[in-house]
Amino acid sequence: MKALVTGANGFTGSHLVKSLRQRGDSVVGLVRKSSDLSRLKDTQIQLVTGNITDRKALREAMQDVDTIFHTAAFVELGLVDAAQMEQVNVEGTQAVLEIAKEMEISKMVYCSTIGIYGDTNGEVVDETFERTQEHFSSAYDSTKYEAQQLVDNYAVIGLPVVSVMPSGIFGADDPHFGPVFKLFLQGKLKLWVGGDRITGIVHVDDLVNAMILAAEKGERGEHYIISAGELPSREMFEIISEQTGISTPVEVPQPIVRIFGNILDPIGQLLSWNPPIGKERVHYLYDRCVRVDATKAREKLGWEPRSVPQILKEIATQLQTQM
Repeated sequence: MKALVTGANGFTGSHLVKSLRQRGDSVVGLVRKSSDLSRLKDTQIQLVTGNITDRKALREAMQDVDTIFHTAAFVELGLVDAAQMEQVNVEGTQAVLEIAKEMEISKMVYCSTIGIYGDTNGEVVDETFERTQEHFSSAYDSTKYEAQQLVDNYAVIGLPVVSVMPSGIFGADDPHFGPVFKLFLQGKLKLWVGGDRITGIVHVDDLVNAMILAAEKGERGEHYIISAGELPSREMFEIISEQTGISTPVEVPQPIVRIFGNILDPIGQLLSWNPPIGKERVHYLYDRCVRVDATKAREKLGWEPRSVPQILKEIATQLQTQM
């Protein structure tokens, strides 16, 4: 297989590139001129430079390619550049779909998110669930939903594209949860917020495996939820604490967190700074709950992820060896 990976230098993209190379596949990576390529160090890959909306670069990157993995995305909450997020997540996906159809690509796998289902109000849902949340929780929420509509529309008109919907993507080099785990393992994480928030978890390498399986077995237009399981974030620390003996952080009361969220947002706007806690993050912590069932991926794709406790323990062990 000759594959194109958009966002090849990113967290998920780089793990996918390495897995494809280990299989013996040829890989082309689309990266921006300003991209940090450190994740691709010592990896044999053909790089094409261009923005995700650059159709000329996309045509060059798709030359002689049979499979596309579209992982490029702007992922962030809080005070973000909504216009840039729209450009990357929506306009970029439109460009990839457009050129993929033009180039008659034989298979495309789109990395979506369980967030497209919106707030399920604690109900565990599968791929048949239709979003009931009327508003959007963030620019990320709205742009990924809009991008998914584009993907589904292209599937209807014949593009052989399938979508994987991962829950929270974890790994030792994860840019979101990784730094938190490092602080915890160093004994420096004394406080935590939203301990009751239920978080869906999948190891990045298991997600990569699911994407490859989706390329091989997934049917046009199908969605596959990718999650190994879920648990409250407080229990994540308890699992790692049992392994390491490090005390779990103290929970900050919800009213205090909400007050700080209201205070820090205007300060962030004034200073062009995205604070660690703001109204949007508080909403995700306490007011939004997305729960999913990944049975379809297990049954239809033959996907077999590691368990949530195994994921957390492996990450902790790997991080400790790096400290």
